[in-house]
Amino acid sequence: MKHREPWLGPESRARVHEYLGGTIRGMEGVAHAVGGTGDHVHLLVGLKATHRLADVLRELKSESSAWIRREFGWPGFAWQEGYGAFTLGASGIERARTYVLTQEKHHRAKTFQDEYLEFLERGLVEFDEKWLW
Repeated sequence: MKHREPWLGPESRARVHEYLGGTIRGMEGVAHAVGGTGDHVHLLVGLKATHRLADVLRELKSESSAWIRREFGWPGFAWQEGYGAFTLGASGIERARTYVLTQEKHHRAKTFQDEYLEFLERGLVEFDEKWLW
């Protein structure tokens, strides 16, 4: 969520996750898992070779933002501008699925920000800190 504001309580979170998964399926992708906490979401998705990640995320954010504003009456809701995307092989899907579905428990021990920075550094990904927080 924009500025890491905790918009999603447990009930709304489940509905938003369901909607995000449905939107991915509507784009002919595979929603392996959708999870997160009150201030961010994680999606483990399978996309076709013809999908363009930027287009998928733009459509997902646009459609879900409009739905969230309507459904929950939150006119100020917005996703942050950037996103992080990582690839993995088929052998890593179950481990990643477990990770995505246990975000709340996971972030009790390590903040999202600390963990995300570790992912970027471990993957040798160049990044601009203005997009991190």
